[in-house]
Amino acid sequence: MPLFYYQAFGASHQEVTGSLEASSQSEAYRLLRLKGLQPRSVRGEGESHVKNSSSKKESSATSAADLQLTRLSTSQLLFFTEELAELLEAGLQLEGALKVIEQRQEKSPVKIAAAILRARVREGVSFSKALRDCGESFDPLYCNLVAAGEASGALSKILKRQCAHLEMMEDLRKKVTSSLVYPSIVFASAIVLMFIFLTFLVPQLSVLLGKSGQKLPFITQCLINISEFCGHWWWAIIATLGATFLGLRMASETPSGKAWWHKAMLDIPVVGPVLKTKFFAEILQTLSTLVSNGVTILSGLHLLHGATGNVFLRGLIAQISALVSEGYSLERSMKKVGFFPPVMIDILSVGEQTGDIAGALGRAAQRYDRELSSKIGTLTTLIQPAVILLVALFVGVVAYSMIAGILTSVNSLRAH
Repeated sequence: MPLFYYQAFGASHQEVTGSLEASSQSEAYRLLRLKGLQPRSVRGEGESHVKNSSSKKESSATSAADLQLTRLSTSQLLFFTEELAELLEAGLQLEGALKVIEQRQEKSPVKIAAAILRARVREGVSFSKALRDCGESFDPLYCNLVAAGEASGALSKILKRQCAHLEMMEDLRKKVTSSLVYPSIVFASAIVLMFIFLTFLVPQLSVLLGKSGQKLPFITQCLINISEFCGHWWWAIIATLGATFLGLRMASETPSGKAWWHKAMLDIPVVGPVLKTKFFAEILQTLSTLVSNGVTILSGLHLLHGATGNVFLRGLIAQISALVSEGYSLERSMKKVGFFPPVMIDILSVGEQTGDIAGALGRAAQRYDRELSSKIGTLTTLIQPAVILLVALFVGVVAYSMIAGILTSVNSLRAH
């Protein structure tokens, strides 16, 4: 395990020097903090105290365009957020924490991000503004939550909350991806099979069945008509689908279309309840963190308004903010808006009556965190059987229509 030399301040502010073994520099800072020491500097074995001035200039000269070319992946963003939260919690200032991440031995876009952010912070720019200047690596939700952390003095707590959110989203993505592997193979096979049926088998079957002179079953005749239509008008089908997709995409980018789509997503079966619960958990946890660190409810709602990506939900927060500014309590405001569940309102009502609104927000957030995990598990469990059932139904209808036509022809031959 690597050896690190440190300089730190003890409980009585005396300077302490020594060495310790740790897996990384951030881990060394954390271990020193656990020992009750305030880290001043930590360097690996063989590292020099004095940094080359040209390397500093090179680091400061790193531009935001470089970061845009090396956009952070979800795992890299999660690593950066975890590392920064741990360093801040260990007692380092923001610029020092970014410096530690910048000086990591591993070559990664995270080092470039840390270098850019550190340079911007040293210029006097706020951390949230520096994040916004770094392109698409940090989305508006991330930047606004960091701004909330800066305003409340609870940046490390906000970053830890963001870590939990990123981990949850990454876990959901992996679960959905793994759940869709087998159904996707089945669905692709079904499409190939249907193409073969409609292109080769159904036309031959229609010729064969036409010789019998019998009226075909309705479902068989429909299959034949679909096959003939697809064979003659395949180009029109592709053009219509493409135009529909482009039209819906353009409509969803307009303010009214975006508002409609964001509201419609919340009404989609199975998916909608997950999105609602995720929103409840995020707003409650973030408000709890802000209020417990001295930020007023109204200021916290303003910060949340900018951090919410869903236009419809952002409008709800704006309504609550307006009511709170008029003198309504948070519980009465949510009740008047009408979107929030009664259980949440009851928990907040108890918190307001006892004078512990931050604790009530935290308890409600924990409740909806558990509910969100449960609903995500249900969603990922339902995906696979739902896709397989849809494919089986599709193939079954086609097979039944073909068999019904063949049986009709056979019965006609027997009658003759």
